[in-house]
Amino acid sequence: MRLPYRRLVVKIGSNVLTQDNGLPDLARMEQLVNQIAGLKAQGLEVIVVSSGAVAAGRSLITLPTKADAVRSRQLLAAVGQVKLLSTYAELFGRHGLLCAQVLVTKEDFRDRQHYLNMRNCFQELLQRAVIPIVNENDVVSVTELMFTDNDELAGLIAAQLDADALVILTNVDGIFDGDPRLPSSRLIPEIAPTATGFANFVTAQRSQFGRGGMLTKCHMAHKVAKLGISVHVANGKTADILPAVLTQKAPHTWFQPSKTASGKKKWLANSQDSAKAEVRLNAGARAALTAAGKARSLLPVGVVAVVGTFRKGDIIRLSDESGHLLGLGIAEYGSEKALERLGLQNQRPLVHYDYLFLIPTSA
Repeated sequence: MRLPYRRLVVKIGSNVLTQDNGLPDLARMEQLVNQIAGLKAQGLEVIVVSSGAVAAGRSLITLPTKADAVRSRQLLAAVGQVKLLSTYAELFGRHGLLCAQVLVTKEDFRDRQHYLNMRNCFQELLQRAVIPIVNENDVVSVTELMFTDNDELAGLIAAQLDADALVILTNVDGIFDGDPRLPSSRLIPEIAPTATGFANFVTAQRSQFGRGGMLTKCHMAHKVAKLGISVHVANGKTADILPAVLTQKAPHTWFQPSKTASGKKKWLANSQDSAKAEVRLNAGARAALTAAGKARSLLPVGVVAVVGTFRKGDIIRLSDESGHLLGLGIAEYGSEKALERLGLQNQRPLVHYDYLFLIPTSA
């Protein structure tokens, strides 16, 4: 029986699309396109987050061994993105399907209006049965503008588009309780929203061609699942892996989703860099906000300090008295009023629970 998904984000990692010599694996790319076309024929909306631009660029141009690493990546991405998209366009065209290129940076997710404009573009593409092919704009993404990797980008896209599920295709069968190369390690088939302690058993080693590792993948998947989106981590090199995951026939790891979060909370979950100021809470407020099964607003009586200034509608960081981040919220009024009401009872909430996102504990 196929899982009841309507909208699916498929992230294809560098190690899936790249051969051992660092050049593109066109045969595997064709296989995955065939699978995605099959899902489209079944009525699914599919958004593809694809790595591979740098590998495609490497197949077209040779750089000196001592070339600057950042500039080399920009050059390879600029040249390779054209080839990557033209290859996708040709492969999808064989199935009578159109695809579209969407290049983004982290900055594109920080402004609420820009975020909504980008979502509207995706919605229009999907309504016209066009398959968005999303990638980080490596030509301009350097240092603080960079995503951790395309897993982070895929999680942002899944949350932005209210996807039912995110499928992350990597070069192993899923999350293991140790190094997947060791015979003693076992695949973890399901991870609950309340799971913690990933760092105790998941290796932090990075993949050969990608920027991220399995530990960062695990934390991102857990965060996305907490927003109400199923996340499946599977081996993209396995034949017919996408239909096998959706019919629950392939070995992989499933991050079980929590109750679906609102669109505002999904945006907040990824807006830490947009916060204007910080509000520090006492132990009582922390306990009230994090109590299981209870949705509570942040009241001024639980606030002990306001660091920085903010206006009504701004995003603010919420932390405990030692500065440890607890969550993010949208302020119901400015910092001036917040300071006037500091520690007072019977006051309007500073952050309503509808506009409050608590950071999941997964370390």
